Amino acid sequence: MLQYNIKGDNVEVTPAVRDYIEKKVDKIERYFPEGTNATAMVYLKSLNHTQTKVEVTIPMKNLTLRAEERHDEMYAAVDLIVSKLERQIRKYKTKINRKFRDREGMGLAFAAAEQVTKPPYDTGENGDYDDEETDEDLTIVRTKQFELKPMDEEEAVLQMNMLGHNFFVFTDAETNETNIVYKRKDGTYGLIETSQ
Repeated sequence: MLQYNIKGDNVEVTPAVRDYIEKKVDKIERYFPEGTNATAMVYLKSLNHTQTKVEVTIPMKNLTLRAEERHDEMYAAVDLIVSKLERQIRKYKTKINRKFRDREGMGLAFAAAEQVTKPPYDTGENGDYDDEETDEDLTIVRTKQFELKPMDEEEAVLQMNMLGHNFFVFTDAETNETNIVYKRKDGTYGLIETSQ
């Protein structure tokens, strides 16, 4: 069963808005195994009074669903985001079921801690740090904490793609080491293995 945490930034979350969001996002619940409990975190933001940005994050046990949409009309953005979440689930459903069929089914697949997004620094074309940065440029503006879940590289890539991120930190299930998978510019994937 989905619970909701809906917040607005320069957007009033009226009962009508709340009802619309809950009614629409509830549609994806049919993809969850019976008895699944999760909280859908919905964030609405007005952008320059011309567009509304809608973000939905649904963290579950070993997988996190996340989507973001911008639109001139808030209700249309909600419709688009639900469609995006459904496409995301359908796209990865086969892989998720294959990966988790020996565990607790698809319910186990729907969550993992949300990863830190882009780093707060810019790299040049060759990947070097910009020498012109000041201390202000290196200020950390957001901190996230998450639990590293044991998984293999394929699961990590799957999770990274579902979150829409360029990298994903995970604990390798075989070695118990912290590793990172990342998406390369050519569309292939890379793996950074760590050791102590």
